[in-house]
Amino acid sequence: MHADTHYIQSLLENDHRGIAGIYSRFAARIERFVCANSGTADDACDIFQEALIAITRQARRPGFVLTCPFEAYLYMVCRGKWFNELKRRRRAAVTISETEGFKEEVDAGLLADSTLIESERDRLFRRFFDQLTENCRNLLKLSWTGISMEEVSINLGISYAYARKRKSECIAQLTEWIQASPEFSTLK
Repeated sequence: MHADTHYIQSLLENDHRGIAGIYSRFAARIERFVCANSGTADDACDIFQEALIAITRQARRPGFVLTCPFEAYLYMVCRGKWFNELKRRRRAAVTISETEGFKEEVDAGLLADSTLIESERDRLFRRFFDQLTENCRNLLKLSWTGISMEEVSINLGISYAYARKRKSECIAQLTEWIQASPEFSTLK
């Protein structure tokens, strides 16, 4: 566990003062990096915020331990998110690498890689989940709350058997779309 764990705690506890400290301490460097690599200040703000969300999600996963300086981890996540965004935009390759100055680059890189992969998996899932019919989305959301399928069927006003069958069909459709996407093979 690294001494910078207090930054992770601020994110997990939605501590506004701590999060403001993260912004004031680290946002300018991310903005310089993004702006120097075909981006704008608005792009940098978006990337910074997306990175904090991805880090928070990763930190909520069982077994997460910050093993490197938070700044290095945050930078590597932002850097990876910006590279992914540039690929999506099909712009020129990034020419600047600012990883110098981080003592635990390897730890930060590994932690950032796992965070970025989870973030991209989540983005892929959400993209296809949003394409499901409203009925499918509602059924799946309700079934994922932890209540029984019997309660789900009552809440939706459908039979238990139909709720189970429909859930299976919705998950099958979602899985098919995700596995057929070109991004899926890179996120396995």
